[in-house]
Amino acid sequence: AYLAQRGIGTEVYYPLPLHLQPCFRHLGYKEGDLPESEKTSREVLSLPIFPELTEEEQSYVAYSIRNFFD
Repeated sequence: AYLAQRGIGTEVYYPLPLHLQPCFRHLGYKEGDLPESEKTSREVLSLPIFPELTEEEQSYVAYSIRNFFD
């Protein structure tokens, strides 16, 4: 919500780790088999990154994140 209020888009790309997705069920993995992947899927947040992102926009994203923790 904090970043969204500042016009900064964020995304969670893998809310379910790959090894637990239905299309990989045939591999036999179960919850707990890959704890780091599972932890990462709960905690990682993707920030804006694309070729057209200007240095000014990059600075604004960095500033906003730093400001959140100050």
